[in-house]
Amino acid sequence: MSVNKEIKRITTHTIREMKARGEKIAVLTGYDYSMARILDDAGIDIILVGDSAANVMAGYETTVPITLDEMICYASAVVRAAKRALIVVDLPFGTYQGDSSDALKAAVRVMKETGAHALKVEGGAEIKEAVQRIVNAGIPVMGHLGLTPQSIYKFGTYTVRAKDEAEANKLRADAQLLEEAGCFGIVLEKIPAVLAAEVSANLNIPTIGIGAGAGCDGQVLVVHDMLGINKGFKPKFLRQYLNLYEDISNAVGRYIQDVKAADFPNDQEQY
Repeated sequence: MSVNKEIKRITTHTIREMKARGEKIAVLTGYDYSMARILDDAGIDIILVGDSAANVMAGYETTVPITLDEMICYASAVVRAAKRALIVVDLPFGTYQGDSSDALKAAVRVMKETGAHALKVEGGAEIKEAVQRIVNAGIPVMGHLGLTPQSIYKFGTYTVRAKDEAEANKLRADAQLLEEAGCFGIVLEKIPAVLAAEVSANLNIPTIGIGAGAGCDGQVLVVHDMLGINKGFKPKFLRQYLNLYEDISNAVGRYIQDVKAADFPNDQEQY
């Protein structure tokens, strides 16, 4: 349970303080008003409006197709729901990897049109200029290293990243670069736990792990995964807390039976 229940609004300053005192940071994704209300009321520290919405909300195979307009729509709903959590929004593929002025325009749109508190981008040295330009405009940025799903066609696989020394060294350098560029935190996805712990210890800013071991300063999961809404998706790093796929399916089945049997609505359920 969070010891920060008394805090009215989690900020980027709050999570840096949490790292400093050794309090782990709890993060889940959220994409809609109703779910975000539940997450916020439960005391989650950060709601990440991830481009994983492309998979779990829109049914795309990868995160690549989701648009800036779609991300703004999802993020706006989450912001309207959350009163306490820090809201971080993914900039989608194609909005920041090229010209840094285009990256800034996309970032400004998200902040102005959604009311979110921060943005997340994937990559290291390749996007340094975009990160610096967005941060210099006063917009908080969270980095993302390791397995970066927007680059899945380059990787060709969702396997663990940075297992060889060359890639591990690049990740170490990129993490330092992102901190120096002004990022307030970094997501580390699907990298060896020993490397993630080392990087976390060497940074002043917090790390949020997903498939990166217990040495990170916090953890994030896709809410549909940890609630068991997605059938059959059970990677090693996922702890599934519910099986909502089965629960919802059973509830819908009972509803269908009641309607077919003319049992719903009964005399007490009509005017």
